[in-house]
Order: sequence, then C-alpha cells, then structure tokens
Amino acid sequence: MILFVSGRSDIATYYPKWFYNRVKEGFVDTRNPFNPKLISRIYFKNIDMIVFCSKNIRPLLPYLEKIKSLLDDIPFVFHLTLTPYNEDIEPIIAKNKKMIIEDINYLAKKYGKENIFIRYDPILKNKRYTISFHLKAFNKLIQLIKDATENIVISFVDYYKNTLKNNKFLNLEEFDESDYKLIGESFSYLSHLYNIKIFTCGEKEDLTKYGFDKGACISKEFIINTLKKDEKDLKLKKQTFRKDNKFTCNCVQMVDIGAYNSCLSMCKYCYANYNEDDVLINYKHHDDDSSLLIGKIEKESIIKERKS
Repeated sequence: MILFVSGRSDIATYYPKWFYNRVKEGFVDTRNPFNPKLISRIYFKNIDMIVFCSKNIRPLLPYLEKIKSLLDDIPFVFHLTLTPYNEDIEPIIAKNKKMIIEDINYLAKKYGKENIFIRYDPILKNKRYTISFHLKAFNKLIQLIKDATENIVISFVDYYKNTLKNNKFLNLEEFDESDYKLIGESFSYLSHLYNIKIFTCGEKEDLTKYGFDKGACISKEFIINTLKKDEKDLKLKKQTFRKDNKFTCNCVQMVDIGAYNSCLSMCKYCYANYNEDDVLINYKHHDDDSSLLIGKIEKESIIKERKS
C-alpha cells in the first residue's frame, strides 16, 4: 500500500506532530470524503511506501528520522511544490521560498535526489504571471534545484470551485497552443540540460510533442525499482478518476489520509480547499491525539480496515 500524505491537506506543514503520533500508535484513520460516517483504518505494518506531498516540509523535518526508525526503513518519497507566485496568489507560502529551496537540497542529500519530485504546479496565466514570467522563473528554479532532483512535474491550473470563486484575485487567462509550445520547448530544454526528467500528469494537453517526457507522479516502474519487488507481488492498481474527466493519469493508486478544507496555506488556486471558512473551523477541531486528522470517531462511525 502506498500512503499519500497528502493531496487533500498539507499535513507535513500543519499537522506533523499528529502524523508522528499516528505512526507511534501504529494506525491512522481517514474519513471517506463523500460519506463521513465511513472510516478506513490503515495499519502502518501494511504500508510499502510513504509519499509526502508538501509546499513547506520544514515543520515535518524534526520528526522524519523518528518516523523512519519506527517504520523499518519504509521508503520515503517527497513531492515538493515550488512555484514563483507572490502573496497575491500564495498568501502564506510565498514568504518561505528561500527556506523551501534549502529544505529541498537538504532532503536530496539525506534521502537521495531520485526520491525528490519537484512540482511546478499549477501554472496559471494572467497579466502579472505571463508566459514570459514563467520562462524566466523556471530558468531560475532549475539553477537552484538542479542537483536535488531527477524529476519535475508540471500542471496547468484547473477551474475548480475554489479557483472560480477566487478568480477576482487570479484574473485567469486561457492558454493557447503557442503558450504550450513555448513552455514545452523551454522547460524541456532546461530540464534535459541537467539530466532532469520533466513531465505532466493528468493533463489534457500533451507536451511530449514539444519535448516533455512521458511520466507519472508515482509510476508503477518507479515503485518496482524503489521497492525492488516483482510486479506480480505488488498488485499495483492504476489511479482512478470520474468517467467525465477527459485525461489520463499513469499514477498508481495511493491512499490519501488528508481531509478537504483543512490546509491553512489558502492558495487561491487550491482544489482541496473550497470553503476557506470551513478551513478555520476544521483546524479548531484538529487534535494531535485523534486517530483522524479532523475531529474524532463518533458512535455512528463505521470503521473498516483498509487491506494492503
């Protein structure tokens, strides 16, 4: 089982002690986002790999070695987002970019650059953040992290509920084919110059025609190579999406233990926060000693063990 920590909330930034406590207890509970009464119980003994996804990994760093010592050297993989936006788009994270870069380079030395995935994600376009701006920003990014990763993932902004609500701040402009061509050719040239693989995942636009690689955030091949196990023993499943989504994703299925509307970064493009008032309410209901990220187990809860 691949544990995702987390796409729904930045657990590494805002809830690191809670995650450490769950590892010590040996299990973690996560609600079904569509039916909160249904709770999956996940035992760490069944975990093969942990993927940490974060915009600011610093708060988790004091716990990482303690966590690793408790988990019999389960591999850690880091998906670390580094974008060029200012406080108009990323009101919290924008203040910490220098520190984030320092931590990326530290983790690469500690855990191996092959386990560091940099996410330039999402790319959005408006009058301030033009294509020219992104080309310059990516060039600068590459110079700062060229020795710290073997993989860069990019995506383009999606029009989620929160994104549409915040469009008064974002003032988004549509991408055209010339934009994709400029990004594809420039980003791939710079990445390959430093032997870094660059790819999109779950995107409608195919940038391989402009030099991008084929890849996935967490691919079957990556897991097989990292765990050094036979594919038939791993029984990996492909990530699933709703039928109306007109794009493909080559990632393997992961178990996300986060909760929507619980990330305090409040980035204006975020898909996981769709009600910022609920974020503050949920944060008040967080308890580092609870088995759930938000709230506690209720009498009517139905708990089922998530099998590996």
